[in-house]
Amino acid sequence: MSRLSYQIPNFTYPDTAPADLFPTVVAQAREAEAAGFDRVMVMDHFYQLPGIGEPDEPMLECYTTLSALAQHTERVRLSALVTGNSYRNPALLAKTVTALDHVSGGRATLGIGAGWFELEHDALGFEFGTFTDRFEKLEEALQIIVGMLRGERPTVSGDHYSVTDALNSPAPLSSIPVMIGGNGERKTLRLVARYADESNLMGMGGDVDVARKLAVLAQHCEHEGRDPSEIAVTMLVGCVVAPSAAELDSDLRAMAAAKGWGDGVIDMVKQILICGDADTVGERLADIAASGVTGLVCNLPVNGHVPGRVSLMAEVADRALTAAGR
Repeated sequence: MSRLSYQIPNFTYPDTAPADLFPTVVAQAREAEAAGFDRVMVMDHFYQLPGIGEPDEPMLECYTTLSALAQHTERVRLSALVTGNSYRNPALLAKTVTALDHVSGGRATLGIGAGWFELEHDALGFEFGTFTDRFEKLEEALQIIVGMLRGERPTVSGDHYSVTDALNSPAPLSSIPVMIGGNGERKTLRLVARYADESNLMGMGGDVDVARKLAVLAQHCEHEGRDPSEIAVTMLVGCVVAPSAAELDSDLRAMAAAKGWGDGVIDMVKQILICGDADTVGERLADIAASGVTGLVCNLPVNGHVPGRVSLMAEVADRALTAAGR
């Protein structure tokens, strides 16, 4: 299971021509692999998210991107963080992740969640439905997907999806881990206990009561007759790390110029993300690592494209996890 993952959430890079967008993504993935990250992840969205940019900023489709990254990397596992269940038929998703496992030589992870970004659903014609609808769909989808990934031929006749003797051939090369993303205690963590190998908590700035989430997950596991130690618990943390305060400010202002941010947005970024030099960011990550998570998922939405920043992030995060005995 992954200990240290790198997520790429932003495809807007200062002074980067459209033809150089994907090579810039490749450079980050390669740097992450060389620096010791064991998994590389991208978002499954079609519009850029609020808080990172505007909807019309570049956003690459995730499974095409992951399959291409498989050809440029050798060791890291590859995953969406996380697949929006509402965007794909579950049997198609099982086939897609299986294909990713094959083209990567057995390095796929399935990260999945219920979906939440209403704007892109409405604009692109995906059914959004109610909160309850989306979680009902997610559970039906997991019944289908997990069965197909595990070599079964599931038959499911649900309120939202139906398959009959669903075949998945060729079978995956690896035992594809299933990760469910989200912090919800009543629905999300129950599904983790029932179906998943990993729970990914959305921490960004690190403000999550991990002890409470672990206790709730343990309760769900008891109900499901499952040992909680079988489930990895990771946290997504958003960072801006640089060797010095001057370089941090330069990185922030370069991205602000590319996105049209004013000083107010820069100040907001500093409040939302964990920002600073290696020591400052390391102190925050050490606290998170000591809270009980088994791994970290780090992103650098402002400066991951800057050579050396991903390596610095790996060094800082690895030190924090090691100090916590992870």
